[in-house]
Amino acid sequence: MNRLKNILIFLIILQSCVPIQTPQSLPTIAPTVFEPIPTSTSTPIPVFLFSTMTPVACDPFAVDFCITDGHFILQRPVKPPANDSVDSTYPYGSTANGTREPHHGVEFVNGSGTPVYAAADGMVIFAGPDEEAIYSPWQNYYGNLVVIKHNDGLFTLYAHLSKIDVQAGQEVLAADKIGEVGRTGAAIGSHLHFEVRRRDVQDYFATQNPELWLAPNKDGRGKLLGTLMISIVDQGFDFQYAEFTIDYHPDRNQPRVKSYYVTTYTRDMMTGDENAALGDLPSGDYRIALKYNGQLYERWVEVESGKLTQVVIAVK
Repeated sequence: MNRLKNILIFLIILQSCVPIQTPQSLPTIAPTVFEPIPTSTSTPIPVFLFSTMTPVACDPFAVDFCITDGHFILQRPVKPPANDSVDSTYPYGSTANGTREPHHGVEFVNGSGTPVYAAADGMVIFAGPDEEAIYSPWQNYYGNLVVIKHNDGLFTLYAHLSKIDVQAGQEVLAADKIGEVGRTGAAIGSHLHFEVRRRDVQDYFATQNPELWLAPNKDGRGKLLGTLMISIVDQGFDFQYAEFTIDYHPDRNQPRVKSYYVTTYTRDMMTGDENAALGDLPSGDYRIALKYNGQLYERWVEVESGKLTQVVIAVK
């Protein structure tokens, strides 16, 4: 009975759940918009909800952690030798220590002109300057923008491009070149801003953490890295924000190799099944340390190659 009550509490909480720069002048690229739902012959992209993806046999409330296959169905939008790692200084849901607006995507920092590729099969529904504030509350926020509709209500957005190579209504395949990295719109430096949205693509808050969708990278030995998804649940129904440390140990009996300093998403970004995530982690043991309301919470978890580790930590 207590277990059922905890699960109901968790679900209720989940339901409750940069500064704008002067835009640069944009290259002359006529925007094209395509609205009809495409009929595609490509293989449908499976879309999972975490509530149905996790086997019933593994309840993150009853055990320290669960390991699943995740839903890493998107390719990286940039390819080596370019930088295909997510920028750790401004991750999804963060404010970069209060210096920027909450981040609705992730960044791949690369020089202008770096090729950008479609993350999955789909149809381009927008290609051009973001002049009418369709996908955010501000005009020219994303600069030169490409939006791709995939199957099952999944969308990917590619922003701040210096060049666009596709047009609305065009079908693309995963890894097709769609443009080049730039710094148009409200960009601070040259980079690709990449977003994942579900269902209502024009809803600025319909975003998902891309690190829970992008295929994991490989380490220097060619081994797939893993991903950690964390849910901090306040039993008092008033959870807002937390900072914590994640220490990596190849084995918990071995010394710490690296530490990660993580914050939960800002409150208005807590709309999914998690409120923090960390990708591209080497397999091994991790110690999560969280201080909340003056109390220390610790949890040892395991990360496996190419897998998703789900963790729920109940605080009060």
